[in-house]
Amino acid sequence: MGITARGIGLLVAAVVLLGAGFRFAYPELTLLGAAAGAAVGYAALVAVWRPRLTVTRRADPDRVARGEPASMTLTVRNTGRLRSANLLAEDRCGTRTVPVPVLRLRPGRDTEVRYDVPTDRRGVVPVGPLRVTRRDPLGLVALARPYGAAVPVWVHPRIHPLTAVPRGAGRSLDGRVDGVPHGSITFDSLREYVVGDELRRVHWRTSARVGELMVRENVDTSLPRLVVLLDNRVAAHPQRVGGVAESFESACEAAASIVTAAHRADLPVLLLLVGAEPAEPAEVTTADGGADGPLGPLDRLAAAELSTDRDAVRAATTRLRQDRLGDTLIFLTGPGGRDELGHVGALRGAYPSVVVGVFGAAEPTPPGTAGLVVVDAADGAQFAAEWDGVRRW
Repeated sequence: MGITARGIGLLVAAVVLLGAGFRFAYPELTLLGAAAGAAVGYAALVAVWRPRLTVTRRADPDRVARGEPASMTLTVRNTGRLRSANLLAEDRCGTRTVPVPVLRLRPGRDTEVRYDVPTDRRGVVPVGPLRVTRRDPLGLVALARPYGAAVPVWVHPRIHPLTAVPRGAGRSLDGRVDGVPHGSITFDSLREYVVGDELRRVHWRTSARVGELMVRENVDTSLPRLVVLLDNRVAAHPQRVGGVAESFESACEAAASIVTAAHRADLPVLLLLVGAEPAEPAEVTTADGGADGPLGPLDRLAAAELSTDRDAVRAATTRLRQDRLGDTLIFLTGPGGRDELGHVGALRGAYPSVVVGVFGAAEPTPPGTAGLVVVDAADGAQFAAEWDGVRRW
Protein backbone atom coordinates (compact mmCIF):
# COMPACT_ATOMS: atom_id res chain seq x y z
CA MET A 1 0.00 0.00 0.00
CA GLY A 2 1.24 3.48 -0.84
CA ILE A 3 -0.08 6.80 0.40
CA THR A 4 0.00 9.47 -2.26
CA ALA A 5 1.36 12.96 -1.71
CA ARG A 6 -2.19 14.21 -1.31
CA GLY A 7 -2.88 11.52 1.27
CA ILE A 8 0.28 12.36 3.22
CA GLY A 9 -0.66 16.03 3.25
CA LEU A 10 -4.17 15.29 4.46
CA LEU A 11 -2.84 12.92 7.13
CA VAL A 12 -0.41 15.57 8.40
CA ALA A 13 -3.23 18.11 8.41
CA ALA A 14 -5.42 15.72 10.41
CA VAL A 15 -2.71 15.30 13.05
CA VAL A 16 -2.13 19.07 13.27
CA LEU A 17 -5.82 19.89 13.48
CA LEU A 18 -6.47 17.26 16.12
CA GLY A 19 -3.50 18.44 18.16
CA ALA A 20 -4.49 22.10 17.90
CA GLY A 21 -8.16 21.38 18.64
CA PHE A 22 -7.40 19.43 21.81
CA ARG A 23 -4.61 21.82 22.88
CA PHE A 24 -6.57 25.04 22.50
CA ALA A 25 -10.05 23.57 23.08
CA TYR A 26 -11.41 24.32 19.59
CA PRO A 27 -14.01 21.66 18.76
CA GLU A 28 -14.22 22.89 15.19
CA LEU A 29 -10.54 22.09 14.58
CA THR A 30 -10.98 18.71 16.30
CA LEU A 31 -13.91 17.93 14.01
CA LEU A 32 -11.96 18.91 10.90
CA GLY A 33 -8.99 16.77 12.01
CA ALA A 34 -11.23 13.78 12.68
CA ALA A 35 -12.86 14.17 9.26
CA ALA A 36 -9.46 14.31 7.57
CA GLY A 37 -8.29 11.18 9.43
CA ALA A 38 -11.52 9.36 8.58
CA ALA A 39 -11.04 10.23 4.89
CA VAL A 40 -7.57 8.67 4.90
CA GLY A 41 -8.88 5.57 6.69
CA TYR A 42 -11.73 5.19 4.21
CA ALA A 43 -9.30 5.56 1.32
CA ALA A 44 -7.15 2.77 2.79
CA LEU A 45 -10.17 0.45 3.08
CA VAL A 46 -11.21 1.14 -0.51
CA ALA A 47 -7.69 0.50 -1.84
CA VAL A 48 -7.34 -2.76 0.10
CA TRP A 49 -10.30 -4.31 -1.72
CA ARG A 50 -8.90 -6.75 -4.25
CA PRO A 51 -10.72 -6.97 -7.58
CA ARG A 52 -11.17 -10.45 -9.07
CA LEU A 53 -9.48 -10.40 -12.46
CA THR A 54 -8.34 -13.21 -14.76
CA VAL A 55 -5.41 -12.51 -17.05
CA THR A 56 -4.54 -14.57 -20.14
CA ARG A 57 -1.81 -13.99 -22.71
CA ARG A 58 -1.16 -15.14 -26.25
CA ALA A 59 2.15 -14.48 -27.97
CA ASP A 60 2.18 -14.50 -31.76
CA PRO A 61 4.74 -16.00 -31.97
CA ASP A 62 6.69 -16.56 -28.76
CA ARG A 63 9.93 -17.38 -30.62
CA VAL A 64 11.22 -15.14 -33.40
CA ALA A 65 14.49 -14.25 -35.06
CA ARG A 66 15.97 -10.87 -34.35
CA GLY A 67 14.10 -8.17 -36.28
CA GLU A 68 11.04 -10.29 -37.05
CA PRO A 69 7.63 -9.04 -35.83
CA ALA A 70 6.10 -10.43 -32.65
CA SER A 71 3.02 -9.34 -30.73
CA MET A 72 1.33 -10.06 -27.43
CA THR A 73 -2.43 -10.23 -26.93
CA LEU A 74 -3.53 -9.61 -23.34
CA THR A 75 -7.08 -10.35 -22.17
CA VAL A 76 -8.31 -9.15 -18.76
CA ARG A 77 -11.68 -10.47 -17.53
CA ASN A 78 -13.63 -9.28 -14.49
CA THR A 79 -14.72 -12.49 -12.72
CA GLY A 80 -16.11 -10.69 -9.66
CA ARG A 81 -19.61 -9.44 -8.90
CA LEU A 82 -18.75 -5.77 -8.65
CA ARG A 83 -17.77 -3.23 -11.24
CA SER A 84 -14.03 -2.69 -11.08
CA ALA A 85 -14.06 1.08 -10.76
CA ASN A 86 -11.02 3.29 -10.16
CA LEU A 87 -8.50 0.80 -11.55
CA LEU A 88 -5.34 1.63 -13.45
CA ALA A 89 -3.44 -1.20 -15.14
CA GLU A 90 -0.22 -1.47 -17.10
CA ASP A 91 1.62 -4.46 -18.54
CA ARG A 92 5.38 -4.81 -18.45
CA CYS A 93 7.06 -5.61 -21.77
CA GLY A 94 10.81 -5.69 -21.44
CA THR A 95 11.87 -2.28 -20.17
CA ARG A 96 8.67 -0.45 -21.13
CA THR A 97 5.10 -0.45 -19.86
CA VAL A 98 1.87 -0.71 -21.86
CA PRO A 99 -1.36 0.86 -20.49
CA VAL A 100 -4.34 -1.52 -20.25
CA PRO A 101 -7.89 -0.08 -20.05
CA VAL A 102 -9.70 -1.76 -17.14
CA LEU A 103 -11.45 1.29 -15.69
CA ARG A 104 -15.05 0.47 -14.71
CA LEU A 105 -14.89 -3.03 -16.22
CA ARG A 106 -18.28 -4.68 -15.73
CA PRO A 107 -18.68 -8.14 -14.14
CA GLY A 108 -18.28 -10.94 -16.70
CA ARG A 109 -16.83 -8.58 -19.30
CA ASP A 110 -13.28 -8.49 -20.58
CA THR A 111 -10.96 -6.10 -22.31
CA GLU A 112 -8.26 -7.00 -24.82
CA VAL A 113 -5.04 -5.23 -25.67
CA ARG A 114 -2.64 -6.17 -28.46
CA TYR A 115 0.81 -4.63 -28.71
CA ASP A 116 4.14 -5.27 -30.40
CA VAL A 117 7.02 -6.90 -28.56
CA PRO A 118 10.43 -5.30 -29.27
CA THR A 119 12.68 -7.69 -31.21
CA ASP A 120 15.44 -5.32 -32.26
CA ARG A 121 17.93 -7.05 -29.91
CA ARG A 122 18.65 -10.70 -29.25
CA GLY A 123 17.54 -11.89 -25.84
CA VAL A 124 14.66 -13.06 -23.70
CA VAL A 125 12.00 -10.36 -23.40
CA PRO A 126 9.98 -10.78 -20.17
CA VAL A 127 6.32 -9.85 -20.61
CA GLY A 128 4.18 -9.36 -17.52
CA PRO A 129 2.93 -9.60 -14.94
CA LEU A 130 0.01 -7.18 -15.27
CA ARG A 131 0.24 -4.49 -12.59
CA VAL A 132 -3.19 -3.30 -11.42
CA THR A 133 -3.37 -0.20 -9.21
CA ARG A 134 -6.45 0.39 -7.03
CA ARG A 135 -7.13 4.00 -6.01
CA ASP A 136 -9.77 5.62 -3.84
CA PRO A 137 -12.01 8.35 -5.34
CA LEU A 138 -10.03 11.12 -3.62
CA GLY A 139 -6.65 9.80 -4.73
CA LEU A 140 -5.28 9.50 -1.20
CA VAL A 141 -4.10 5.87 -1.24
CA ALA A 142 -2.96 3.65 -4.13
CA LEU A 143 -2.31 -0.09 -3.90
CA ALA A 144 -0.65 -1.99 -6.77
CA ARG A 145 -0.94 -5.78 -7.20
CA PRO A 146 0.44 -8.16 -9.86
CA TYR A 147 -1.95 -10.35 -11.87
CA GLY A 148 -0.96 -13.28 -14.04
CA ALA A 149 2.46 -14.84 -14.56
CA ALA A 150 5.29 -13.39 -16.62
CA VAL A 151 6.01 -15.18 -19.88
CA PRO A 152 9.16 -14.89 -22.00
CA VAL A 153 9.36 -14.07 -25.68
CA TRP A 154 12.54 -15.59 -27.13
CA VAL A 155 14.33 -13.39 -29.66
CA HIS A 156 16.77 -15.70 -31.44
CA PRO A 157 19.85 -14.53 -33.34
CA ARG A 158 19.49 -13.98 -37.06
CA ILE A 159 20.03 -17.13 -39.11
CA HIS A 160 22.09 -16.91 -42.30
CA PRO A 161 21.77 -19.75 -44.85
CA LEU A 162 24.64 -22.22 -45.04
CA THR A 163 24.66 -24.58 -48.03
CA ALA A 164 27.82 -26.62 -47.45
CA VAL A 165 27.49 -29.97 -45.67
CA PRO A 166 30.40 -30.93 -43.39
CA ARG A 167 32.24 -34.17 -43.90
CA GLY A 168 32.36 -36.90 -41.31
CA ALA A 169 35.26 -38.92 -40.01
CA GLY A 170 35.66 -42.63 -40.59
CA ARG A 171 37.90 -44.20 -37.96
CA SER A 172 39.43 -47.55 -38.87
CA LEU A 173 40.74 -50.18 -36.47
CA ASP A 174 44.35 -49.21 -37.15
CA GLY A 175 43.66 -45.68 -35.86
CA ARG A 176 43.52 -43.93 -39.21
CA VAL A 177 40.98 -41.12 -39.57
CA ASP A 178 39.64 -40.38 -43.05
CA GLY A 179 37.09 -37.93 -44.34
CA VAL A 180 33.94 -39.67 -45.46
CA PRO A 181 30.72 -38.56 -47.16
CA HIS A 182 27.88 -37.61 -44.92
CA GLY A 183 25.44 -40.41 -44.16
CA SER A 184 27.00 -43.08 -46.37
CA ILE A 185 26.96 -46.88 -45.94
CA THR A 186 30.05 -48.49 -47.44
CA PHE A 187 31.12 -52.02 -48.31
CA ASP A 188 33.45 -53.64 -45.77
CA SER A 189 33.99 -57.40 -46.47
CA LEU A 190 32.48 -60.73 -47.61
CA ARG A 191 31.60 -63.68 -45.42
CA GLU A 192 29.94 -67.07 -45.80
CA TYR A 193 26.16 -67.26 -45.91
CA VAL A 194 24.40 -68.34 -42.71
CA VAL A 195 20.75 -69.22 -42.24
CA GLY A 196 18.73 -66.05 -41.73
CA ASP A 197 20.76 -63.75 -43.98
CA GLU A 198 18.78 -61.78 -46.55
CA LEU A 199 19.22 -63.03 -50.10
CA ARG A 200 19.54 -59.48 -51.40
CA ARG A 201 22.87 -59.24 -49.58
CA VAL A 202 24.31 -62.26 -51.44
CA HIS A 203 27.20 -61.34 -53.72
CA TRP A 204 26.37 -63.62 -56.64
CA ARG A 205 29.54 -63.07 -58.71
CA THR A 206 31.83 -64.07 -55.84
CA SER A 207 29.51 -66.94 -54.88
CA ALA A 208 29.74 -68.37 -58.43
CA ARG A 209 33.51 -68.11 -58.39
CA VAL A 210 34.15 -69.81 -55.02
CA GLY A 211 31.28 -72.29 -55.24
CA GLU A 212 29.38 -71.22 -52.08
CA LEU A 213 27.13 -68.37 -51.09
CA MET A 214 28.97 -65.25 -49.95
CA VAL A 215 27.25 -62.32 -48.24
CA ARG A 216 28.25 -58.65 -48.26
CA GLU A 217 29.12 -56.99 -44.94
CA ASN A 218 28.45 -53.24 -44.92
CA VAL A 219 29.71 -50.61 -42.49
CA ASP A 220 27.49 -47.71 -41.48
CA THR A 221 29.84 -44.74 -41.64
CA SER A 222 29.37 -42.47 -38.68
CA LEU A 223 27.60 -39.20 -39.35
CA PRO A 224 29.72 -36.07 -38.97
CA ARG A 225 29.26 -34.81 -35.43
CA LEU A 226 29.58 -31.07 -34.99
CA VAL A 227 30.59 -29.30 -31.80
CA VAL A 228 30.02 -25.54 -31.72
CA LEU A 229 31.97 -23.82 -28.95
CA LEU A 230 30.80 -20.23 -28.38
CA ASP A 231 33.20 -17.95 -26.51
CA ASN A 232 30.98 -15.86 -24.23
CA ARG A 233 33.71 -14.32 -22.09
CA VAL A 234 33.79 -10.57 -21.53
CA ALA A 235 37.52 -10.60 -22.28
CA ALA A 236 36.88 -12.06 -25.73
CA HIS A 237 34.50 -9.25 -26.72
CA PRO A 238 35.96 -6.03 -25.28
CA GLN A 239 34.45 -3.58 -27.77
CA ARG A 240 31.05 -2.02 -27.06
CA VAL A 241 28.68 -0.07 -29.31
CA GLY A 242 25.90 1.50 -27.29
CA GLY A 243 26.66 -0.90 -24.45
CA VAL A 244 26.32 -3.96 -26.74
CA ALA A 245 29.18 -6.28 -27.74
CA GLU A 246 28.48 -6.54 -31.47
CA SER A 247 31.20 -9.16 -31.94
CA PHE A 248 29.36 -11.45 -29.51
CA GLU A 249 26.06 -10.84 -31.32
CA SER A 250 27.76 -11.82 -34.59
CA ALA A 251 29.18 -14.97 -32.99
CA CYS A 252 25.69 -15.89 -31.77
CA GLU A 253 24.34 -15.45 -35.31
CA ALA A 254 27.07 -17.71 -36.70
CA ALA A 255 26.35 -20.35 -34.05
CA ALA A 256 22.62 -20.23 -34.79
CA SER A 257 23.28 -20.57 -38.53
CA ILE A 258 25.51 -23.62 -38.05
CA VAL A 259 23.09 -25.31 -35.65
CA THR A 260 20.14 -24.69 -37.96
CA ALA A 261 22.01 -25.99 -41.03
CA ALA A 262 23.04 -29.12 -39.12
CA HIS A 263 19.47 -29.82 -38.00
CA ARG A 264 18.16 -29.39 -41.53
CA ALA A 265 20.75 -31.89 -42.76
CA ASP A 266 19.90 -34.31 -39.90
CA LEU A 267 23.41 -34.06 -38.50
CA PRO A 268 24.21 -34.39 -34.79
CA VAL A 269 25.29 -31.04 -33.37
CA LEU A 270 26.22 -29.95 -29.86
CA LEU A 271 26.28 -26.33 -28.69
CA LEU A 272 28.61 -25.43 -25.83
CA LEU A 273 29.34 -22.09 -24.17
CA VAL A 274 32.78 -21.36 -22.79
CA GLY A 275 31.49 -19.48 -19.75
CA ALA A 276 28.70 -20.50 -17.44
CA GLU A 277 25.24 -20.21 -18.94
CA PRO A 278 22.65 -18.01 -17.21
CA ALA A 279 19.98 -19.73 -15.18
CA GLU A 280 16.70 -20.42 -16.93
CA PRO A 281 13.94 -17.85 -16.36
CA ALA A 282 12.16 -18.39 -13.08
CA GLU A 283 8.92 -19.06 -14.92
CA VAL A 284 9.66 -20.70 -18.25
CA THR A 285 6.06 -21.05 -19.36
CA THR A 286 4.27 -20.70 -22.63
CA ALA A 287 2.00 -17.75 -23.30
CA ASP A 288 -1.10 -19.83 -22.56
CA GLY A 289 0.20 -20.79 -19.11
CA GLY A 290 1.42 -24.29 -19.94
CA ALA A 291 4.83 -25.64 -19.05
CA ASP A 292 7.57 -25.21 -21.61
CA GLY A 293 9.96 -28.01 -22.54
CA PRO A 294 13.74 -28.07 -22.23
CA LEU A 295 15.55 -25.17 -23.82
CA GLY A 296 16.73 -25.83 -27.36
CA PRO A 297 19.99 -24.47 -28.79
CA LEU A 298 18.34 -21.37 -30.28
CA ASP A 299 16.69 -20.58 -26.94
CA ARG A 300 20.04 -20.99 -25.23
CA LEU A 301 21.61 -18.59 -27.73
CA ALA A 302 18.81 -16.10 -27.08
CA ALA A 303 19.50 -16.26 -23.34
CA ALA A 304 23.31 -16.31 -23.68
CA GLU A 305 25.14 -13.63 -21.72
CA LEU A 306 28.76 -12.63 -21.33
CA SER A 307 30.72 -14.27 -18.52
CA THR A 308 33.56 -12.76 -16.47
CA ASP A 309 35.41 -16.09 -16.13
CA ARG A 310 38.78 -15.54 -17.84
CA ASP A 311 40.05 -19.12 -17.45
CA ALA A 312 36.94 -20.76 -18.91
CA VAL A 313 38.61 -21.57 -22.26
CA ARG A 314 41.17 -23.83 -20.61
CA ALA A 315 38.45 -25.72 -18.71
CA ALA A 316 36.29 -26.05 -21.84
CA THR A 317 39.14 -27.37 -24.02
CA THR A 318 40.13 -29.85 -21.31
CA ARG A 319 36.60 -31.25 -21.30
CA LEU A 320 36.54 -31.43 -25.09
CA ARG A 321 39.85 -33.30 -25.15
CA GLN A 322 38.74 -35.82 -22.55
CA ASP A 323 35.22 -36.49 -23.85
CA ARG A 324 35.77 -36.21 -27.64
CA LEU A 325 32.23 -35.05 -28.23
CA GLY A 326 32.48 -34.94 -32.03
CA ASP A 327 34.80 -34.83 -35.03
CA THR A 328 34.25 -31.28 -36.29
CA LEU A 329 34.92 -28.44 -33.84
CA ILE A 330 33.89 -24.85 -34.60
CA PHE A 331 35.19 -22.23 -32.16
CA LEU A 332 33.53 -18.81 -32.38
CA THR A 333 35.14 -15.91 -30.55
CA GLY A 334 35.86 -12.18 -30.64
CA PRO A 335 39.00 -10.04 -30.96
CA GLY A 336 40.08 -10.78 -27.38
CA GLY A 337 39.80 -14.53 -27.88
CA ARG A 338 42.75 -14.84 -30.26
CA ASP A 339 45.09 -15.14 -27.29
CA GLU A 340 43.44 -18.46 -26.41
CA LEU A 341 43.78 -20.10 -29.83
CA GLY A 342 46.72 -22.14 -28.57
CA HIS A 343 44.37 -24.12 -26.32
CA VAL A 344 42.02 -24.68 -29.25
CA GLY A 345 44.86 -25.71 -31.54
CA ALA A 346 45.85 -28.41 -29.05
CA LEU A 347 42.54 -30.15 -29.83
CA ARG A 348 43.50 -31.03 -33.42
CA GLY A 349 44.54 -34.50 -32.34
CA ALA A 350 41.10 -35.22 -30.89
CA TYR A 351 39.09 -33.42 -33.57
CA PRO A 352 40.09 -34.01 -37.22
CA SER A 353 38.39 -30.78 -38.33
CA VAL A 354 38.83 -27.53 -36.37
CA VAL A 355 37.54 -24.17 -37.65
CA VAL A 356 37.83 -20.86 -35.79
CA GLY A 357 35.64 -17.84 -36.45
CA VAL A 358 36.92 -14.47 -35.17
CA PHE A 359 34.41 -11.60 -35.25
CA GLY A 360 34.91 -7.87 -35.05
CA ALA A 361 38.72 -7.81 -35.14
CA ALA A 362 40.28 -4.62 -36.48
CA GLU A 363 43.14 -6.56 -38.08
CA PRO A 364 43.07 -10.03 -39.66
CA THR A 365 44.37 -12.95 -37.66
CA PRO A 366 47.95 -13.88 -38.69
CA PRO A 367 47.92 -16.86 -41.08
CA GLY A 368 48.84 -20.19 -39.59
CA THR A 369 47.90 -19.19 -36.05
CA ALA A 370 48.19 -22.33 -33.93
CA GLY A 371 47.96 -24.29 -37.18
CA LEU A 372 44.22 -23.62 -37.41
CA VAL A 373 41.87 -22.61 -40.20
CA VAL A 374 40.73 -19.14 -39.07
CA VAL A 375 37.91 -17.14 -40.63
CA ASP A 376 37.91 -13.41 -39.87
CA ALA A 377 34.43 -11.96 -40.30
CA ALA A 378 32.82 -8.65 -39.52
CA ASP A 379 29.46 -10.24 -38.77
CA GLY A 380 27.44 -13.42 -39.09
CA ALA A 381 26.49 -12.74 -42.71
CA GLN A 382 30.13 -12.53 -43.81
CA PHE A 383 30.96 -15.70 -41.89
CA ALA A 384 28.14 -17.52 -43.70
CA ALA A 385 29.42 -16.26 -47.05
CA GLU A 386 32.91 -17.62 -46.37
CA TRP A 387 31.73 -20.87 -44.76
CA ASP A 388 31.29 -22.75 -48.05
CA GLY A 389 34.89 -22.07 -49.03
CA VAL A 390 36.18 -23.22 -45.65
CA ARG A 391 34.17 -26.44 -45.72
CA ARG A 392 35.79 -27.58 -49.01
CA TRP A 393 38.85 -28.71 -47.13
